[in-house]
Amino acid sequence: MTDEAMSPLRRRMIEDMTIRKLSPKTQQGYIRIIRDFAAFLNRSPDTASLEDVRRFQLHLATSGVHIPVLNHTVAALRFFFRITLRRPDIIDHTAFVHEPRKLPVVLSPEEVARLLDAAPGLKYKAALSVAYGAGLRAAEVISLKVGDIDSKRMVIRVEQGKGRKDRYVMLSPQLLDLLRDWWRAARPQGWLFPGRDRVRPMTTRQLNYACHAAADRARIDKRVSLHTLRHSFATHLLEQNIDIRVIQVLLGHAKLDTTALYTRVATKTIQQVVSPLDRITLTQAEPPA
Repeated sequence: MTDEAMSPLRRRMIEDMTIRKLSPKTQQGYIRIIRDFAAFLNRSPDTASLEDVRRFQLHLATSGVHIPVLNHTVAALRFFFRITLRRPDIIDHTAFVHEPRKLPVVLSPEEVARLLDAAPGLKYKAALSVAYGAGLRAAEVISLKVGDIDSKRMVIRVEQGKGRKDRYVMLSPQLLDLLRDWWRAARPQGWLFPGRDRVRPMTTRQLNYACHAAADRARIDKRVSLHTLRHSFATHLLEQNIDIRVIQVLLGHAKLDTTALYTRVATKTIQQVVSPLDRITLTQAEPPA
């Protein structure tokens, strides 16, 4: 939309988001939500009342919208009314929806090996290996540049990960060999995993599609996504008795509670725990008469 066609209200909201350094993706999402809110009202959103906001949330909830979308909507509405309109009275009655935490799907090391070997091409095998070997998110994998691979220190630099934080993760020798094979084959410049036009990086959709294709070819019957590789990375480290705080840093988690979820799926660790039943002596039960 050009500056001439943009309303003063939208321009002000964009300026407010720019001042606060919200990411372009977040800005686009917030603008889209406020636009949908205006369409729901059939009038300018700055005329909305508390009841209008309540009706909009009810409309979304009854339409079957998923919890993450509902919470993203609340975040956008809070920003719009609190920051742009300076009407905190409206958002005082909005609340985020608690999302039940489900156990993540985790692959065994053997299943991971089968999936990586079934990747559709060297580029995708290397990218999926980065996701598992370093525990990166999809957006972090595609954002890697050739210069982020530090073979002297054997680390990978992750720039502006979730929460706009930089971090380093380990670079395994096997992963380095695979990345070198990919570099010799394609000679990527700039982006480590460029898209088809070689100007922009590959998309998260392309990477996820490759992951699903590899899982199908490997005949893995679990529900697999790219994030499954990250879950498997964390779980396998925990089963190797790596300190959970180290895993937290590698994953880029802000809270230890988030990382602690993997203690519930680290089955090898659970199997090593000695039951208190095995520490007591039971008298042998006599057979029934």
